[in-house]
Formats: sequence, structure tokens, C-alpha cells
Amino acid sequence: MKKMVNTVLGPVDVNKLGKTLMHEHFWFAYPGYSGNTLYVNDREELVKTGLEIAAKAKAHGVQTIVDATANDTGREPELLKEIAERAELNIICATGYYYEGEGASHYFKFKQVLGQGEEELYELLMSEITEGIGKTGIKPGVIKLGTSKDQITPYEEMFIKVSGKVQRDTGIPIITHTERGTMGPEQAQMLVSAGANPCQVMVGHMDGNMDISYHKRVLEKGVFSAFDRFGIQDFVGCPMDEDRISVLIGLIGSGYVNQIMMAHDTVNVWLGKPVVWPEQMKKKLEKWHIGHIFENIIPALKEGGVTEEQINTILVDNPKRLFTGDPVEKRDYALQNNIRKF
Repeated sequence: MKKMVNTVLGPVDVNKLGKTLMHEHFWFAYPGYSGNTLYVNDREELVKTGLEIAAKAKAHGVQTIVDATANDTGREPELLKEIAERAELNIICATGYYYEGEGASHYFKFKQVLGQGEEELYELLMSEITEGIGKTGIKPGVIKLGTSKDQITPYEEMFIKVSGKVQRDTGIPIITHTERGTMGPEQAQMLVSAGANPCQVMVGHMDGNMDISYHKRVLEKGVFSAFDRFGIQDFVGCPMDEDRISVLIGLIGSGYVNQIMMAHDTVNVWLGKPVVWPEQMKKKLEKWHIGHIFENIIPALKEGGVTEEQINTILVDNPKRLFTGDPVEKRDYALQNNIRKF
């Protein structure tokens, strides 16, 4: 029996996902952007930019992009559908909410105070996954959630508990935001305790943490770990790419290649008034683009002894396993012979 994955164009055989970037944003907005009515983004321009990004990704062999934009951060599924149709690219959209510090929905905080938050959130996520988002008929393929730096707030805990239950009941994968790579083991444990299959959980932004023993604590939970902010360097607490590469090579050399994902967390348009980056910040982010992994990171990994087969495992096989829920072999020593020790 074929395992199908919901894309913005409808169900797709998991075997046709191919090379996949598991965490990107065609556009993104912080809650409240829509209140500035002086700046309403032109939908045709959003599609045009999206098509340009899709073309760049496809030039590197990418067949699928997971757009991790949550319900409260500017999600536009119908525009993603138009881009997917015109670009002939698989795009998977998300359902769920961002972490409290940058996305707190006071609507759900209010419902939580009333003791109605979990029930309503479960109803919403289940409806979007099984019936479609609003009246669009477009079904999300992943659940998105997030947690704060060094803590999981009661608000965030509600989303974790509900997402675990929804994952249990639907089989849809969960992808997460960690703030600076903290609270990874706690996220994994809480999700599994709520009913989630660890093989269908991807703990995000773990490349914000350079402690390899900490990474192993997360991976030992049986979940996937994402190095998904390549290109964001020396900014919002993010390490340099060369340090990330060293940790990643160390993990692959320790046998964890079957549990690693890679992406950029790119934001290609900031909704609302255009962002004007200070020159110093612009310099730091010059490699933050959809082709960076293929143009710079993969060559560096290969110099460190990572094989083409291992790269294929990370970009093709692991995303496929996340969607199928097949058990992950934690240690793959057969592929590590060429890895240099760090």
C-alpha cells in the first residue's frame, strides 16, 4: 500500500518526494503585521518571488520544499498552490503555531485560561488535516510548533500535548522550532508522552547548539534532528557554519546519519513593510539563500569525508522516513568509514 503525503496540490506518493528541504519559508510575518494597513503585500509579487526561489531550488535537484510557516506567521496556502502548479514543485504546508516569545496568540492564551484551549486547538488541527485549511481544500502535510529558549512555557506545552495527540490520530509528522537549539530532549519526551511517534518528529534548529553530547541526547530519543539554519551566521544567537559542519560531521561519524535533516529556514519575503537590513547584518546573512547548502555546505561536508550516499540519506531518505514513520536505525556504522574524527 502506497504512503501518500499531503502537498498543496494534493496527495503525492512518498517515493516521489525526492530531494527535500524540510524547513523553509517562501514568506514569513510576525503576528501583528496585518495591522499595518499602509503595507499590503502584492500577491502577484509574492508568487513571482516564490517562482524564482522554486527555480533556484530545482536547479539543485530539489523536488520538495516544506514551507514551515505557521497559522500565525503569514501562511498563504493558495499562493503556495499557485507556485507549486507553475513551478512543478512539491510544496508541503503546515498547520500549527509559533513559539510564545515571537508568536503568542492571545486568542489561544485566553481560551487556555478558560480551560478550552486544548479542545479547540485539537479540533482546529484535525479539521485542517482531514478537511483542508478554511475553504481552500488544501491540506497541510506537517504540524509546526515551537518552544522558548531554555524553557517550555505553559502556552507552548498546550501545543505540544495537542500536537502529539493529533500526530497519533493522523500519522502526520511534527516539525519544531527550538530557540537556539535548547529544549530538544524535553520537546521529544513531551511529544512521545502525548502519543507521538518519535520516528515522525523532527526537532528543528538544533544547529543552534554546538554541544555534540547534547545532540546525542536528542537523537537517543529516536527523533530526527535538523541542521536547518545554514546561512544564518553570527545572528540571533546562531553559530558559524564551519562550527555547524564540524558538529554535523561528528554526528555522522558517530552513526547518526539516519536521523539528520538539512535546510536553511530561509525567509524570502518579510510580509508587511519591507525590511531594511543594516549593512553589517546584511553581510552576515549574504549566504542565507535557497542554494547555500548545495553550493557551499555539501562540498565542505565532502571534504570532511561525508559521502554522496550519506548526503542522499539526509536529503532524500530521511524526509521520506519522517513521512512514512518507518523505524529509524540509530547507528549506521556501515557508512561512516570515510568520516574524519573531530
